[in-house]
Amino acid sequence: MQERFNIAKLSPAGYKPLLALEQYLHQSELGVKLIDLIKLRASQINGCAFCIDMHWKDLRAEGETEQRLYGLDAWEESTYYTDRERAALEWTEAVTRVSDDHVPDEVYQRVRPHFNEKELSDLTLAVAVINAWNRLAISSRLPAGNYHPASHPVAQTA
Repeated sequence: MQERFNIAKLSPAGYKPLLALEQYLHQSELGVKLIDLIKLRASQINGCAFCIDMHWKDLRAEGETEQRLYGLDAWEESTYYTDRERAALEWTEAVTRVSDDHVPDEVYQRVRPHFNEKELSDLTLAVAVINAWNRLAISSRLPAGNYHPASHPVAQTA
């Protein structure tokens, strides 16, 4: 697949605020590993090959196990995710699929005990930004496979 256009180079004034949001999130109470886990799940839902490759590699570099990565598509049936991770993944799926049912109150009620208001706000920002990245990468046809964790600007500041 050939890249259609390079958003970072062509629209830096729009691209840089997304990077600033990433830097903010990586310093939040959520933790980088949880953020990357929900980013991987949203990217799976959206079918973003570039972001799947990126967040899979980031998680492996952070010490995540192959079992938990391979089982992510079936997280609801897998026993190796914490209750907090399950809540984050449920929230991620609901926010990513917002057009399906507008993030139901039942989901919010299940997620709320695992995150304080600030954390839930940050989690929602993390889901929103990965959905934005997915749409940018897919529409620009950013090719997957060449990402290296050390080359990621946010990873260097986290």
